[in-house]
Amino acid sequence: MRKSCSLILLLVMSISLVFAKKTKSVLIFSKTTGFRHKSIPKGVSVVSKLLKDNQIQFQHTEDAKYFHVDSLKKFDGIIFLNTTGDILDETQKKNFQKFIQSGKGYVGIHAASDTEHNWPWYGALVGGYFNSHPAVQDATINVINRTHPSTSHLQKTWIHRDEWYDFKDVKPGLNILMNLDETSYKGGKMGKFHPIAWFQEFDGGRSFYTGLGHTDESYDSESFQKHIIGGVKYALNLK
Repeated sequence: MRKSCSLILLLVMSISLVFAKKTKSVLIFSKTTGFRHKSIPKGVSVVSKLLKDNQIQFQHTEDAKYFHVDSLKKFDGIIFLNTTGDILDETQKKNFQKFIQSGKGYVGIHAASDTEHNWPWYGALVGGYFNSHPAVQDATINVINRTHPSTSHLQKTWIHRDEWYDFKDVKPGLNILMNLDETSYKGGKMGKFHPIAWFQEFDGGRSFYTGLGHTDESYDSESFQKHIIGGVKYALNLK
């Protein structure tokens, strides 16, 4: 009887270890030294729920001290949620680079592209930098790639209300997911080629960026929620 109990206990422990290994963990980072989006609390709340619902562990912080080698070991990916300005010191930058180079993931939401403008490596990781934007308004998005986990739920066109970023220094070779139709709204400055979401493999890791996510209301959109969690799953290499 004791042997049977011991075998069952070992089996349960083995199964638990297997599942524990499969569990991913991400850091939600929303530090700002520039413009502060009012939607950050809403964004953190929604993204946290999405992660929880998908059995992904998470922690939220605005403390850059988490970009320490020992702290970063706990995470498989980092979400920059409406970060702005210069938010990491030189040591933290090096630690973040090593984190990505070790095969980890990065997700940038909206103002993540308005962050660390003087750090070329970060600009390459994101895929481009924020340049300007018109007023919040509805626009038509042309979904170019509908097989990616962040866009597979969308139709060929998606009408969404948000603050539409114009970008500079867009990196060649990005895998463009969605392109804005500038004829559908006022104030766009990029022309026919106006990517608004993309992904790439970069420096050993995976990167996903979406320009959506300025307003509280944008986070209420089920389509946007699926877009975010799909991007997270890509960055974490989850099926």
